[in-house]
Amino acid sequence: MEEAQAPDLDLGRLYRARFAGVDVARDALWKVLCRHFFQHYVRPDDTVVEVAAGHCEFINNIVASHRVAVDLNPELPEWADPQVRAIVGSSVDLAGVEDQSADVVFVSNFFEHITRPDILATLSEVRRALRPGGTLLVLQPNIRFCGYRYWSFFDHITPLDDQSLTEALEASGFAVIRTIVRFLPYTTKSRLPSSPKLARLYLRIPLLWRIFGGQTFVVARPAGIDGTDLGLFTSHAEAEAEAEAEPG
Repeated sequence: MEEAQAPDLDLGRLYRARFAGVDVARDALWKVLCRHFFQHYVRPDDTVVEVAAGHCEFINNIVASHRVAVDLNPELPEWADPQVRAIVGSSVDLAGVEDQSADVVFVSNFFEHITRPDILATLSEVRRALRPGGTLLVLQPNIRFCGYRYWSFFDHITPLDDQSLTEALEASGFAVIRTIVRFLPYTTKSRLPSSPKLARLYLRIPLLWRIFGGQTFVVARPAGIDGTDLGLFTSHAEAEAEAEAEPG
């Protein structure tokens, strides 16, 4: 008897159902997150690539001279702003992104969706795409703080916390230069303040991160042969963001 072949997951249908009715609110929240936090790591003249861009909330709201969105979802061009270059493709083969062309690569809520070999393959591609001194920003659900809710989404397959994420990054030739173990709540459907004003207040009070944070934020850069950071640029804004970081 021939084994039945599982159908491919329809990403467009899945995410339309998952985020039905919350797209406008999510975009408003990401405007705040980009302006008041993530922009610290992006200069106006940078080239920024978002891997697994989804509905493009980050890449549409970050200020940069060149913006690139990569995602398997064929509906990606519909979500990306006209000024954003949309590449429909896999994270394990960023063929549309040239070697050493990106100043910043952003990955959010993605690694839990793919296998460990694909995580390593993705990180290898990211390292190839980054310029020397470029920065990788990762926002990742942390299973230690999410608990059973980590598995509330059908396409979550790989459990990760801050320690296993750090191991994967270091094994892929990155040096981790900043970790906020507890940062944002697990999902925007949970306890992240729903109004932009409250979200901005949340960002200003790191104590709230330690109470409500279910996601880890990591900043990494390609490491040298001895594993040291090769970062070539630290802005005043980044220094300010560092000062606001969670202690320890």
